[in-house]
Amino acid sequence: MFNFSYHNPVNIIFGKGTICQLAELLPKDGNIMLVYGGGSIKRNGVYDQVIKAAPGRRLIEFSGIEPNPRYETLMRAVEVVKREKINFLLAVGGGSVIDGVKFIAAAALWQGADPWDFMPDHGQAVRAALPLGVVLTLPATGSEMNPNSVVTRESTREKLFFGSPHVMPHFSILDPETTYTLPPRQTANGAIDAFVHVMEQYMTCPAGAPLQDRQAEAVLLTLIEAGPKALEHPNDYDTRASLMWAATQALNGLIGCGVPHDWTTHMIGHEITALYGLDHAVTLAIVLPAVWRHKRQHKAAKLLQYAARVWGIRDGDEDARINAAIEKTEKFFQSLGVATRLKDYDVKNGLGAIAQQCEKHGLPLGEHQDIWRKDVETIIDLCRE
Repeated sequence: MFNFSYHNPVNIIFGKGTICQLAELLPKDGNIMLVYGGGSIKRNGVYDQVIKAAPGRRLIEFSGIEPNPRYETLMRAVEVVKREKINFLLAVGGGSVIDGVKFIAAAALWQGADPWDFMPDHGQAVRAALPLGVVLTLPATGSEMNPNSVVTRESTREKLFFGSPHVMPHFSILDPETTYTLPPRQTANGAIDAFVHVMEQYMTCPAGAPLQDRQAEAVLLTLIEAGPKALEHPNDYDTRASLMWAATQALNGLIGCGVPHDWTTHMIGHEITALYGLDHAVTLAIVLPAVWRHKRQHKAAKLLQYAARVWGIRDGDEDARINAAIEKTEKFFQSLGVATRLKDYDVKNGLGAIAQQCEKHGLPLGEHQDIWRKDVETIIDLCRE
C-alpha cells in the first residue's frame, strides 16, 4: 500500500426531508447565489424547498448551467458574483451544476487575467475560492464530496478538469427523494459514471490494499444491483438511497487511498464529449472496455479478481475469465440502455482528433504512465465496432 494523506471536511446531511436544514447551514447574513441548471428543480419541488428553508437571506439566482458546464456561461455567473458582492454559493443540482459552481468559486477570486489559465495545470495555482454548499439532485459524479470540477470551453472545444481543496463544499445535502423524477437517461448515466469512477481507482494493479479493494467491490456490487432497480422502480426510496450514497462513495477519495489510479477512460472520454457532444457517461461506457482489452496483460490480476468477486466468474482459463468479465461489464451498461460502441452513436469520422487532443492535454496516461498517442489510437479503434 502506498503512503497517503486523506482529509475530507465535507459535512454530509443524508436522508429524506433534509433540505430544510439549509436554514441552519446557510450563512445568516451575506449575499448568496443560488445556482442551478435548466429548471427541473422548479418542476420537482426542490426549488420551493430551498426557498422555504432560506427565509431572510438575500438570494441571487443564476440558472442555465449546462450538462458539461461551459466556461462561457460560468464567466457570466462570475460577473454577477462580483457585481452583487456574492460571498456564498449554493449549487442545487447534479455534478454539472456543482462542478460549475466550483469553477465560479475559484474564478471569482482569481487574481490573473483569465481564470481558464488555472485549468491546464489542473488547479494547482488556485489559492482561494468562495465558500459553497450543495443540494444534490443527481447522483453521479461524487462532486458533492470531492475537490474536483470538469469544465468545457466551447470556443476551443476543450474539456478540462481541475481540483483544489479550496472548492470542497462546506456541506452537501443528499435527499434521495429528489431523484425520483429523474429521466431514465440521467439515472443510467449516473450509475455508469459512478461505476467507472470506482474502476479508475480499482482496475489497475495489486497494491497490497485488500480493504480498499473490498470497499471498491462493495460499491460496484451496489451499483450493479441498484442501477437497474432504480430504472424499474424510480420511486423506491431504499434503491434511490443506495444509488445516491454509492455514487458519493465512488469518488470521495476513500477507496483511492494508497492505491494506483488510472484515469485513461475519463481523459479519452472527455475528448470525445468535447469533440462529438456525447454524454459523459456514454463515452465512459464506450472507452472502459476498450482500455481493458488493450491493457489486459497489465491489468490481468485485477481483472481476474474483479471477475471472481464481482461477477462470480471462476471457471475457465484466465483469458476466458477476463473476456467474460469484460462482456459482463458491457452487458451491465447495456442493461441501463447505454450502448458501448462509437458506431452506435454514428461517430465514425475524424477520430484521429481524439488522440491528438489527448496528446495536447497530457500524455502519458495509465497507472504505469505507459499509454501514449499510439495506444490512444488503438483504444479508439477498439471503440469503433
